[in-house]
Amino acid sequence: MVEQIADSQVIKIALLIDGDNAQPSLIGGILTETAKYGSITIRRVYGDWTTASMSGWKNVLNNYAIQPIQQFRYTIGKNSTDSAMIIDAMDILHGHQVGGFCLVSSDSDYTRLATRIREHGILVMGIGKKSTPKAFVNACNIFIFTENLAPKPQVSRRRGEAKTLLPKEEKPRDLDPLPLLRGAYEMAVQEDGWANLGTLGFYLHQLDPSFDPRTYGFKQLSQLIKSFSSLFELKFREEGGATNVYMKSKE
Repeated sequence: MVEQIADSQVIKIALLIDGDNAQPSLIGGILTETAKYGSITIRRVYGDWTTASMSGWKNVLNNYAIQPIQQFRYTIGKNSTDSAMIIDAMDILHGHQVGGFCLVSSDSDYTRLATRIREHGILVMGIGKKSTPKAFVNACNIFIFTENLAPKPQVSRRRGEAKTLLPKEEKPRDLDPLPLLRGAYEMAVQEDGWANLGTLGFYLHQLDPSFDPRTYGFKQLSQLIKSFSSLFELKFREEGGATNVYMKSKE
C-alpha cells in the first residue's frame, strides 16, 4: 500500500457518501482509510432521509460530524442520490476547496465523475464492495473494498475446550497477487535489483487501484511479499533516521 503521499502539505479531502450504497456500520473504517491520505474537511452523506433505509445513518451523523444531504425520490425505483452527489462534487471541484475526493459507493454511475476529477490532477479515492464494476474501480487512484474494512470474527472458546488454530495469513485460493507483484517490481526495480516497497506500492495502485494486501489475507504489503519467500527476498535499511524496506526477485 502507499504509505505516504509525497506532498509537503496535508491534502484536504471531501468525503461524499452515497447513503443508498454504503453501510453505516463501517463509517469508522471509512474515515480511518480516508484520513490516511489527508484531512477530511467535507463530510456528507446523501439519501432520502424520509425512507426507513436511511435510519441506520441517523445514529452516526452526530458522532462523526457528517452532514446529511436530503434528496427526494421523485420516481419509484429510481435513485436520485447519485445526481445530487455528482452536482455537489463538481461544485466542490470548481470551487477549489479540496485536493482530493473520497467517493463511497459501489455504483458504476460515478465512473465518469471519478474520471473527470482525475483529469484535474486531483486524488480520487473510492470505497465500495468487491462487486463494484471494474470501470469505477479503475477510474479512481485508489479503491478500497468494504470487505477489507469489516471487523474480523473473533474465535472464542470455553475453558477446557481445545483451541482451534486458524491460519491468520492465508491467501484466498481464487486470488493470485503474483502478476501484480511482478509487474510492479519491474516498474520499481533499480539497477542493483532492489525495489523500494513504498515505490512498489505506488506502482501496484497504478496497475490496480483496488490492490490491498488485506484482500489476500495480510495486513501489510511486506507480509504478503514475505509469504512468497521462494520468489522474493526482503531487506531493511536504515536511511536518514528511518527504516526503509526493499524487495528483490530471486528469479
